[in-house]
Order: sequence, then structure tokens, then C-alpha cells
Amino acid sequence: MIRKSVGLFALSLVVLATACKQESAADKITDADMKAIQEENAIAGRMAKVELDKEVHDFGTIKEGDVVETEFIVKNVGETDLIISDAKGSCGCTVPQPPKEPIKPGDSAPIKVSFDSKGKPGSQEKTVTLTTNTVNGHEMFKIKANVTPAAK
Repeated sequence: MIRKSVGLFALSLVVLATACKQESAADKITDADMKAIQEENAIAGRMAKVELDKEVHDFGTIKEGDVVETEFIVKNVGETDLIISDAKGSCGCTVPQPPKEPIKPGDSAPIKVSFDSKGKPGSQEKTVTLTTNTVNGHEMFKIKANVTPAAK
């Protein structure tokens, strides 16, 4: 009980310390913040849980140089707000755009993902990794494409 109270107090201090500041790149949620949130939610028995509308999107055959985009729908089927603190593609050609606001339990939000096929001929499979406050701390999904080489 004391550990829970101390943890909640620490989390409250983090919230209070950042509540009056303007948001900037330096104010992003840090890994330490995410770990503290995960630990507090685990102690309380409440965790965010991700459900994706799909785990893989196949763009099919595209031409080299095409920039294609898709959308993954992330649903929070957990018991506390889902926070996506970071989203990264497995290479610079894959760019995810996660929601900036927490996703409430039962709500959904889109994550747009673009893929630039310039210089990527052949079969391509790229991974997007989300840093979250779920049990795993991360969630992953993939995009695929068969890129037809550009004429020389």
C-alpha cells in the first residue's frame, strides 16, 4: 500500500511539473516516464492493451519511386489510457504518424504509415515499432511491397 502511494505521488509530481509548460520536443514522454507509468498501472492492475485492425499491409506491386500510404487502426482494449510515446520505421523510407494524444479505453485512432520506394527495388518488408505503455512496452506491425525497378 505504501509503495502504491509513493508511486502515485511520484507520478503526480511528474504531471504537476509538466502541466504548466508549453509542449516542445524536449517535453516528450521519456523512457523513464513510460516505465513509471507502466509500473503504476501494473500495481493498480490496470494496463493499456493494443488491438490492431491488421498486422500487415501489403501494397502489392508498385513502381520504384512511388510514395504510398496506408492507415492502421489502433484500438485500446485495455483498462487505462494508451500512450504511444514513439513510433519508428525499420528504415528511413518508412514513416509512421501516430496519434499525439492518449487513446482512451474502448477508443480507436489511426496511425498513418508512408513508404518511399525510391532506391528500394524488389521485395520489401518493413516494420513499424510503437513504444507504448502496454505490458510489452512496444507493439509492432509490418508493411510489404513488391517494387518494380525504375527504367535506367
